[in-house]
Amino acid sequence: MGEGKQGALAVVELPNSSGQNPIAQMQNKFKELEAGFKLWLSKQSLPVEAAIVTATSGLQGAAIGGFMGTLTQDVSSSMPTPPAGANLNPQAMASFQQAQALAGGPLVQARNFAVMTGVNAGISCVLKRIRGKEDVQSSMAAAFGSGALFSLVSGMGGPNPVPNALTSGIFFALVQGGLFELGRKFSQPPAEDTHYVRTRSLLSSLGLQNYEKNFKKGLLTDTTLPLLTDSALRDVRIPPGPRLLILDRIQRDPELRKR
Repeated sequence: MGEGKQGALAVVELPNSSGQNPIAQMQNKFKELEAGFKLWLSKQSLPVEAAIVTATSGLQGAAIGGFMGTLTQDVSSSMPTPPAGANLNPQAMASFQQAQALAGGPLVQARNFAVMTGVNAGISCVLKRIRGKEDVQSSMAAAFGSGALFSLVSGMGGPNPVPNALTSGIFFALVQGGLFELGRKFSQPPAEDTHYVRTRSLLSSLGLQNYEKNFKKGLLTDTTLPLLTDSALRDVRIPPGPRLLILDRIQRDPELRKR
């Protein structure tokens, strides 16, 4: 009877015997599918790739716009509508149309965001395939196209759609270019300081890499290694034990004693 219970427990515990989180498994499966899709897409012709990228990005934008539209639906419904025979000046009518474009319902916002994201992704895809790289120029060109079409489709242009579309495109391009450069600046690893190459190697070999900042605060560069003394290391607040190890390694290593 006890053996039967143990067997039942073993059967019950079998699905979790792998020890993997089901959510992690789903994430890994999604990443595999995404990688396979991107690999398949890269082998297609430029028109096919551009069409698929534009369509998928447009659907994602439509979903985001529809959600945003549900949040702004109350605002758009509370906006006053001018009478049919009202004689408004062009500037007031343009302002009203722009407000309607920005505060439209789910369908309006889904359309606007679909155009904006789809066009941006499509132009980026074409330029990346043609130029072989993705840089700030391609990013700004894609943003200009998406901003211009967004202005035309959403009705933000008012009575002068073409000039306003160009203005919107330029604004989108400048913002996108600034964000691209900002992201690239913060994503790049800091350049290695060439004045502390041997110092960094020495400290790493001794397991004392945490004291590199002390060397930099005291301006103890590679050229000062042969001149180091106990008092110099003490001045940059390095404890006695690490000081002894550093000085001993310098004395025993002829490369570090070279000036």
